[in-house]
Amino acid sequence: MKVQIPGILLAAFLGFAAFFLSGFTPSFLNSYLLALLLGMFLVPLTNKVSIFDPGIDLSAAKLLELSVIVMAFGMDYKAIGAIGAKDFVVIVMVLGLVLLATYYLSKVLSCPGKTGWLVGFGTAICGSSAIAALAPRIKAQKEDVAISLAAVNLLGSIGMLLMPLIFQIFPILEKEMAFFIGASLHSVGNVAGAGFSVSEDVGQMALVYKMARVALLSPALLLMVWLDARKTPNQAFSFSMPWYLIAFIVISVMVTFFPLPTNVIGYTETLGKIILTVAMAAIGLKVHLWRLIQAGQRGLVFALLVFVLQISLLWIYLSL
Repeated sequence: MKVQIPGILLAAFLGFAAFFLSGFTPSFLNSYLLALLLGMFLVPLTNKVSIFDPGIDLSAAKLLELSVIVMAFGMDYKAIGAIGAKDFVVIVMVLGLVLLATYYLSKVLSCPGKTGWLVGFGTAICGSSAIAALAPRIKAQKEDVAISLAAVNLLGSIGMLLMPLIFQIFPILEKEMAFFIGASLHSVGNVAGAGFSVSEDVGQMALVYKMARVALLSPALLLMVWLDARKTPNQAFSFSMPWYLIAFIVISVMVTFFPLPTNVIGYTETLGKIILTVAMAAIGLKVHLWRLIQAGQRGLVFALLVFVLQISLLWIYLSL
């Protein structure tokens, strides 16, 4: 264990630095992206000191999984039930179509590595947290995680800023605004930022719609693992539920029936953000900036394509 301590401490230092510095940066440069950049900045130095490698690898892998577990403390399936069967079915259908499109488009457009898969999954579910859940299951490379994280956070931030402005030009009912924001934007932070900038009611409703997407994390992960198995001819599909997903389901069900105090939920959200930020710092410490730039252009284009598909499907539904 001692040989892992230097790498763990380095990732933790960069993660905490990014977490606090993000309070002074523009909205698109959140703690996850900032931690990733800080890590990549130090790669030329850490590559020359192998003592950091074991701890960095451990932090990148295990903290991604742990961040998924902490996210479960904010779930409330009872609140999700209030959105209505029709809207929930539409969310399920759009999510499924986006994931299937991700599978086929990533092949057609030759998206590098598993970047397309992670981008599509993050767009459909909940941004960085969804990427953290899928990456270990499909054995994604750290460059894939870095590209998808950067693309999803960038587009989520742009959407968060533009949607309230668009609704001023093309006004619709508050419930429709909440549905569109909650069912389309990438992270919970994006949804809250866009929703509450419209009104308190829109923000609250949008978060409920967003939680409906987060609740679909488990079946969506099952679908992506099945699609991944299909890529290898004659490979039988087998799925063993990962420990962190089992914990996510168990905890989310428990807190639905035995709700935690609001202040405790706030603490868990902050803890989850810190854990994921440290994980992103560790990933950044293993990613070469030039390789990221070379592959990132196609990843960003793919992310934009998937996002446009998702919001187009939702807009069609609202227009019916």
